[in-house]
Amino acid sequence: MFSALRHSRDRLAATLRIALVVGAGCVFSSAGATAAAALSSTVSPAAAASSSPIVSSRSTTNSSLNVPSQSSPSSLPKSTSIASPGSPSAAPSAQLLRFAWLHDGQSQLWQFNAGAAADSLTPQSARPLPTTLETPLGSVWKLFVYGYLVDRNIATPDYTCRGGDPEDVYCCMTGGHVDREHALVQSCGRFFEPARLQLDPADWRKYWTAAHAPAWLRDLHAMAPTRRVPVADLLAALQAMPARPREAAASTLVSVLTSGRGEGTVSLYGSVLRAKTWTMPDPARPGASIGGAAGWLADGTPVWLGGPGGSARVLADAAPRIAPLLTQVAVPDDNACVLVDFFSRYPIRQVLGDKGPAAVPDGPLRGDFRIGFVNGNWARVESRGELRLDRDDAGAPQVVGRFGMNDYVARVVEREGDTSQPEAAKALAVAARSYVVQHGNHDHGCFRIDDSSSTQRVLPRAPTAATRRAADLTDALVLTGVPVQYHHDKAAPGQMSWLAAKASAQTGLTFDAILSRTWPQATMTSFESPLSGDCVQVAGAQQWLQRNAPLWARRMDGAAGYETPDLPAVCAVREGRPYADAQRNRVYVYRLQTEEDRIALAHEYIHLAFQHHPRGLDEAFVERTARTLIRTDNPIQ
Repeated sequence: MFSALRHSRDRLAATLRIALVVGAGCVFSSAGATAAAALSSTVSPAAAASSSPIVSSRSTTNSSLNVPSQSSPSSLPKSTSIASPGSPSAAPSAQLLRFAWLHDGQSQLWQFNAGAAADSLTPQSARPLPTTLETPLGSVWKLFVYGYLVDRNIATPDYTCRGGDPEDVYCCMTGGHVDREHALVQSCGRFFEPARLQLDPADWRKYWTAAHAPAWLRDLHAMAPTRRVPVADLLAALQAMPARPREAAASTLVSVLTSGRGEGTVSLYGSVLRAKTWTMPDPARPGASIGGAAGWLADGTPVWLGGPGGSARVLADAAPRIAPLLTQVAVPDDNACVLVDFFSRYPIRQVLGDKGPAAVPDGPLRGDFRIGFVNGNWARVESRGELRLDRDDAGAPQVVGRFGMNDYVARVVEREGDTSQPEAAKALAVAARSYVVQHGNHDHGCFRIDDSSSTQRVLPRAPTAATRRAADLTDALVLTGVPVQYHHDKAAPGQMSWLAAKASAQTGLTFDAILSRTWPQATMTSFESPLSGDCVQVAGAQQWLQRNAPLWARRMDGAAGYETPDLPAVCAVREGRPYADAQRNRVYVYRLQTEEDRIALAHEYIHLAFQHHPRGLDEAFVERTARTLIRTDNPIQ
């Protein structure tokens, strides 16, 4: 089963004006405006390669958090405190970043310059984490409140945005509301305020004391963005969070990299990093900010990242150095299982050993085997106990496999595709995982599905390390909100073509961009997360654009720089002003009711149509063209 990518295009060019959605919003009562600083400096090459949205002059740079102010790049102070007052700033070229983890009982630190050409980080290049290195909690305090709410099974009313509160920009539009999971991903501090949730300080202390958390975490009043703690203590606090809330938080935090404050960096980290972003004012550089992330890796390893700029920038700048280190982590494969009925369309006559005529007894299969079918054909299988010879209700032999989700996905990727283009293989892994989650039956706690060309074909032997890597790096990622189909070489609406996916990967598209060409309306998240549907459709807008885009194409054909884009999804903007997101193939607008609304939608569509040409950055041209398309029948020159 396989479907089609439409015409592939290069990733968003580094010359595009980027709007980094920073992970501020770390408000807590009166800490509001200070903690919500959201400044970012000039976009680095790594950030430009990420999937940040194009923001039009209809959303001219202002206090809107879609378009943070810019400051000159600078480095973190060289002291052991992250941005401690009085520390001298390094040269502007020294983009000093710090990454720390608590792994195998050892707290380790890596320190590196973002812009310097150097090898990737390795475990051997780490040094012990100094106990003097400090960090502000920033938005990470919300993560601890979230974990407490989950483990204590505390009911949490949605937060309603009533207007007039500047911090609502992190939460919802006026009149809207936000639930616990979306509040964590969007960094809505108002949701997690202990006073609003009526949390009991005594029970809070009891809970974290029992978890052997650091002393500061036991004080509910310490849950403020400005609270400074040793990084080693923060890692210990993350380690102390019990397994159930940690796993729930990790599943939700996958969405931080796909649709939250770290949106776009999933292409750099895959789903290995599950972290809460944070951004705070930098005391050492007035008017600038520091930021990063804190959370866990897929194996539960606590991690922390800090550096100059907003969180989105820090994540992008750090990726070339730390992503290869993170991808060496062994990803557990025990959170979900898949039962596969092999050869479901071909009745089995007998199962023999690798040599000789002796029939194999029912039970687990270990070794190499030959399977004879009623139609006279034979197939070879290999098993280390994951395959089992059973009998159906009629007594006929059947082979059933039981796999961890990533083992299953890797077997599908190797059977239906290959790994010659790793980004295409990762895209196929997400599609295959999405398919089994959408179409698999539930049987004794596992998904159950046939091995068939009408569903997904599954390799009857262990997958290669390369295909397992594609599955592990996209661990738990699925597309929600759309039906997922794919085909070897045929493209269709909602169906990805494997050959087209490989061609797109060859041009430089990353796996998330490949997927968005076929499913722009989809939300990528963990299948174990309650999150879904971050693209809220604007009533009538998709159909209106579908009718008008072909008419506009004829009028713009021949205009310098024009390329007919794939029809984008039209989503409701949640905060700030309308914008176009080329990487995810989306445009965001408020409504489609008036002529100005139609001009706004045309405006963002034109950004996509000229995204590879300087005209796509010329706001006067884009606005003039949008008004011409809506108000006249004139061609565009």
